[in-house]
Amino acid sequence: MYCPVNFKSMEQIVMTTSQQAFQLIQRGAEEILVKQELINKLESGKSLRIKAGFDPTAPDLHFGHTVLINKLRQFQDLGHHILFLIGDFTGMIGDPTGKNVTRKPLSKGKILENAASYKKQVFKILDPDKTEVVFNSDWMSKMSSADMIELASRHTVARMLERDDFNKRYKSGQPIAIHEFLYPLIQGYDSVALKADVELGGTDQKFNLLMGRELQKQMGQTPQVVLTMPLLEGLDGVQKMSKSLGNYIGIDEPPAEMLGKLMSISDELMWRYFELLSFRSIDEIEQFRKDIAGGANPRDIKTKLADELIGRFHGEGAVEAARKGAGNVFKKGDMPDEMPEIELASGADGLALPGLLKDAGLAKSTSEARQRIKQGAVLINGEKTLDQKWIAHPGSVNVYQVGKKRFVRVSIIN
Repeated sequence: MYCPVNFKSMEQIVMTTSQQAFQLIQRGAEEILVKQELINKLESGKSLRIKAGFDPTAPDLHFGHTVLINKLRQFQDLGHHILFLIGDFTGMIGDPTGKNVTRKPLSKGKILENAASYKKQVFKILDPDKTEVVFNSDWMSKMSSADMIELASRHTVARMLERDDFNKRYKSGQPIAIHEFLYPLIQGYDSVALKADVELGGTDQKFNLLMGRELQKQMGQTPQVVLTMPLLEGLDGVQKMSKSLGNYIGIDEPPAEMLGKLMSISDELMWRYFELLSFRSIDEIEQFRKDIAGGANPRDIKTKLADELIGRFHGEGAVEAARKGAGNVFKKGDMPDEMPEIELASGADGLALPGLLKDAGLAKSTSEARQRIKQGAVLINGEKTLDQKWIAHPGSVNVYQVGKKRFVRVSIIN
């Protein structure tokens, strides 16, 4: 269900000039290529075609995804046309960005299942009446082999190897499958097919986004502006938010769980979340900083952030219900109201899970800890993990459970 978002506190009631619009769009963005081109497009007064693509490789969206979707909503409220691209075709290739091995392609059925879930979740932020959902299989599946060869001829292997992750794999002797080179080409061609004026993506997508500009130029279109958004750090405050790392907050999670996770983030990370997730004005956030400097409890400010985000995804009535349901940070299932709380020191690289379980008294040795992880007897914040290499980073606060009755809340300090 679409939840209308209130942007009034973002100085967004009426954008009287293109400069004001640009200032709003620039907020939180990592890079705009090219700024003057975007200003010119805004000054033209026409409704721009704003593209962002998402490969449905997992069924759920998390807060990290919403950094980009929030920016789409800003463009939307400025009167521009949003193209929410679901990469059902590219999803079967698998985005090689940031990967040191070839990704296993997903089945068509799984892609479509995840895509349906994305469509449902994204309209918690975007207005469905003003959003065009498109699938790149609509044009890619119609391409002949000759068309694909022609597309591939528009870029060189040397240029592909300029991309950091490809370059690292090539130099280290890691295999690169030919189809992985097609991924950025197809993402770039999507911009041609959609005649995009602006494309949004994470900072790790810069190479692919610029590919769209290049192909548009080659095919006689006005090149799109590229706008990159920062990658949101997960609950550990170090690595980017990822379901596979267990440091995420899903936008469909129950309010109580969402509250528990948000209240667990470090005071330092709170400001990053305000910057990238909150719709409050810059002045209001700066006032929160002054309040804390003047003696206010950071937890009270963090509560305001949690209330805003829970209300956005579950409605205002869910905030009070979350308070009643949370009871305890990460309370889930049979998790007790009270449990031991300890601090463990680590280096900058964090503390590996087996060693953490031993130091926290949840296992007699690291070998026993590894065995318990392998058996599926270890849970982090109520979620089972089989990852022997899971790292708890400095600043993180998590609840670790071994078996049914042994719980410890562990804060990692540097």
